[in-house]
Amino acid sequence: MLCGAGLFGALGGTPVALAADYQGEKVAEFVREMTEDYGFASEQLVGLLAQAERKQAILDAISRPAERVKPWKEYRPIFMTDSRIAQGVDFWRENEAALTRAEQEFGVPAEVIVAIIGVETFYGRNTGNYRVIDALSTLGFDYPPRQPFFRQQLKEFLLLTREEQVDPLALTGSYAGAMGLPQFMPSSFRAYAVDFDEDGRIDIWKNPVDAIGSAANYFKQHGWKAGAPVVARASVKGERYSEGLTEGLEPVKNAAELRALGWQWKTPSPMADETAVTAFRLDGAQGEEYWVGLPNFYVITRYNRSVMYAMAVHQLADQLAKARGAQ
Repeated sequence: MLCGAGLFGALGGTPVALAADYQGEKVAEFVREMTEDYGFASEQLVGLLAQAERKQAILDAISRPAERVKPWKEYRPIFMTDSRIAQGVDFWRENEAALTRAEQEFGVPAEVIVAIIGVETFYGRNTGNYRVIDALSTLGFDYPPRQPFFRQQLKEFLLLTREEQVDPLALTGSYAGAMGLPQFMPSSFRAYAVDFDEDGRIDIWKNPVDAIGSAANYFKQHGWKAGAPVVARASVKGERYSEGLTEGLEPVKNAAELRALGWQWKTPSPMADETAVTAFRLDGAQGEEYWVGLPNFYVITRYNRSVMYAMAVHQLADQLAKARGAQ
C-alpha cells in the first residue's frame, strides 16, 4: 500500500471521473492556504480534492445521537472476551521480537501495546474501509460542529502523504479518518509514528512492526513511566469521599489530598503524597467500584479520552499477560 506513486502521482495526465463534491469556492480558501503556507501546487491539489467524495454515511455516523452510555458492567465484557484474549496472545507471539524491542526502547510493556491494538482494531481486523481523503473532506467541509478540527486533520493528512510519498487516494481508515492498526489521526501519525522496522517508510496499515513502535512511541511521548503501576483499587469511607471524585480526566488532586477525603488503596509500590491521581467510580458487575488512576493511567486516557476505555486497555493487558504466561 505504501509503495505507490508520490504525492498526487495518481493524478498524472490521465483523465479521471470527478465526484465534483469538493470544487470551486467550497475549497478555495483551503487550497490557497495549502499552496501559500505549505508549498502545494494549486492545480494538483484542486484535482485531488475534486476526486474526494462526500459520504453521507460518514455524516450520519458522526451526527448520530450518542447511544446510552454503557455502565462498566456492560462495557467491560465487550473487550474481555476469550476470542480477543486468545487472538491477542497469537498477535503477541507473531510479533514477539518487535514487542520486546519496543518495550526495551520505549519502556511500554508488550501487553499494553497489544491491548491498545486489540481494543482499537482487534489486532488489525477492523481498521475501517473509508478512504481517508473522503472522511476528512466530508467532515472538514460539511460538518460545521467540528469543521476546524477535521480541516486541520486534512492538512496533516496531505502533509503526511507528501512526506511519506504515498497516494492520498489509496489510504483507508475509520469514518473519522483514524488510520491503521493503532488508529492514528493524521496529526498523531506525523508526531508519533515511527519506521520501527527501518525499511525507509512508515506503514501502520499493513506492517505490525511499525504499528507497534508507533503506539509505544505515542505512550512514551505522553509520559509513560516504565515499571510504574497504572491503577489501584480503592475503598472509601466518611462523608467527604465523593469530593475526591475527579470531574473529567485531568488529575486535579494528589494522593495525600485524596487520602484526607477518605480514600484508601494498595499499590504494588508506595505512592508519594504528591503523586497526581484520578479518582473515579465504576458501576461494576458486583456493585460500585472505586479506583485511583496513577500517571500511567492518565497516559492511556490521552490515547482515547475515556476512563472506561483506559480501564479496558489496562485490564485486557493484564489478561493478555496472564494468558501468555500460562502457555
